[in-house]
Amino acid sequence: MRSERSRVATLVGGTTLVLVVMLGIRPVSLDHIMAGYVLALAAIGIVSFVRQLGASSELQPQSPFEHALSRKPEQPTRPPELVRIEREITLGTTSAGHLHTRLLPLLREAASARLGPRLTREQLGDEAWELLRPDRPEPIDRNGPSISVRRVRSIVTTLERL
Repeated sequence: MRSERSRVATLVGGTTLVLVVMLGIRPVSLDHIMAGYVLALAAIGIVSFVRQLGASSELQPQSPFEHALSRKPEQPTRPPELVRIEREITLGTTSAGHLHTRLLPLLREAASARLGPRLTREQLGDEAWELLRPDRPEPIDRNGPSISVRRVRSIVTTLERL
């Protein structure tokens, strides 16, 4: 703000100095010299006003209209497939029915991707084989207890090592 005032004062002082020189040598009529001086002062005033207006509008918040038009930054999202798998694990660890119909097919698919379509006890190990074997019977009580998240983690770790 202070530098703007000193800039305006310098311009007005320089313009006045030019006026004095022009009045001394009188290359044109006095009316033309005075009109030029007034015009120069008006231009300095307008430029100063516009600069101050621009500086003050930068400090003001956006109008609701400008805010609505501005792009909102995208929120980072989690991949849909990851969300789906997490949901399957959560549901699969809550009841035996969900384990049998949702989580075990997903784990079998992961095992088949690693080992091929024919899974064997030797490839998977006893713990993983007990859950992932293709002939595993349906649970008698579909609302009964399921397996723990720790056990799912252990199976996934086994599959990752294959």
